[in-house]
Amino acid sequence: MLNNNTMNIARFLFLSLFTALAFTSCTDKTNQLTNGVWRGALQTDNSVDIPFNFEIYDSLGVKQMAFLNGKERLNINEIEETADSVFIKTPLYESEIRAVKTANGLQGKWIKHLPNKTISMPFMAESNQSFRFVKEENSGVINMTGRWSVQFYKNNGTDTTFAVGEFEQSGNQVNGSFLTTTGDYRFLSGVVDNKTFMVSAFSGSSPVLFTGDLTDGSDIIKGKMYAGPSSVMNWSARRDEDAMLPDAYKIAGLKPGNDRITFSFQDLDGNKVSLSDDRFKDKVVVVQFLGSWCPNCMDETAFLAPFYEKYKNKGLEIIGLAYERYKEMDKAKAAVLNLKNRFKVNYPILLTGYTNDKGQVEESIPALDNFSAFPTTIIIKKDGTVDKIHTGFSGPATGKHYTEFTQEFEKEINKLLAE
Repeated sequence: MLNNNTMNIARFLFLSLFTALAFTSCTDKTNQLTNGVWRGALQTDNSVDIPFNFEIYDSLGVKQMAFLNGKERLNINEIEETADSVFIKTPLYESEIRAVKTANGLQGKWIKHLPNKTISMPFMAESNQSFRFVKEENSGVINMTGRWSVQFYKNNGTDTTFAVGEFEQSGNQVNGSFLTTTGDYRFLSGVVDNKTFMVSAFSGSSPVLFTGDLTDGSDIIKGKMYAGPSSVMNWSARRDEDAMLPDAYKIAGLKPGNDRITFSFQDLDGNKVSLSDDRFKDKVVVVQFLGSWCPNCMDETAFLAPFYEKYKNKGLEIIGLAYERYKEMDKAKAAVLNLKNRFKVNYPILLTGYTNDKGQVEESIPALDNFSAFPTTIIIKKDGTVDKIHTGFSGPATGKHYTEFTQEFEKEINKLLAE
């Protein structure tokens, strides 16, 4: 925890660096935060650039920004611009971009605040650049469209994780995602350049880059995944239209002898909330395990918030259980309030007082068994017994998987409401 003196020194050094850079930058019209699509890049500790795109635009005379990843557009409205600098604060994930204006665009750092440390990556951006990886397309490239069986290798290959890759390609441009048992990698966007596959994503949380070599139309070798400042993982893939993940309803469960869960946590107003409260009696209840730090939780919340509005007068209740990175209630409350306001959530989100450690989740809900991912969703029948437990969430980036899940989920809720 930094004291005030340390923080003041850090601010002074940071502003001094910005001032020095600003004096060396161009001050004519090129030194502006111009509207249009920009190409940004974050540099890892081993000097690999993770590229992404964003758009600068005006809204009611105020500068706005949107991260662009495939079909996703995440709007940012917390932009502070001075004569020489730009400060961009993301609405979630407790991260920010601090940059100075240069003759070529922007240069500075992306900073992410964690409970026990702060991480950062060098940031640079050029205006009027809509490409992500290559400016000119190559003809005759291998088409990535379809489903892929993927293996990620950890600890020098001793541990493996299975995933399913699904991509669509038009010309050189590729969009899609990797699906895992804990969720998906959200909207990945990139290219196939000759025989090199490259996709990336950044929306304020951890930046990620996937690269690999296409040997032919059916294999990807020498795959590398770069995430954040220092994480590097190997991976490989084979085209497989039958590739499937394990059933998400059969991963987590209840310990033997249990058919329900119990809890009592505070809501954001400090009131204790329990499943035994009158509000939830004879209701179908969905319990959402989430955290404001979790991108897949954001996708699920974006789905559940309007779903609740549709069914709240038909006998459905939803409760969010927040497992934040901070144990301090004031910090956890601020993060959850931000999430709640961002997605216009009208169901209660409770502050559990536990962190996102999976062991702490099972400690907080002793009946749970094999809890393995955020988000996890529990559907409870009108009599209070557990109907189903779903691990992870396949968001909009997964296309038909998202559509199939949401349709299946709505069908199950309607069935339970009719009982």
